[in-house]
Amino acid sequence: MKIKELKQIKASEIETKLNDLKRELMKYNSQISTGTPPENPGKVRAIKKTIAQINTLLSKKQEQEVKTKSARN
Repeated sequence: MKIKELKQIKASEIETKLNDLKRELMKYNSQISTGTPPENPGKVRAIKKTIAQINTLLSKKQEQEVKTKSARN
């Protein structure tokens, strides 16, 4: 998923997407740990990248909220 797409999604939808991606990553990691090759090894990297992008986006939004609250005071 691209950053532009993530910025357009509501915060609640981003949270659900993040949870879904974490579950999917957990599934792939359990396959890898048992020795079973994952169906699509490149998907693991893409999931990790998307999770990192979502976390970055959420932290930036939270940072902006703090700045706007402190600017009001």
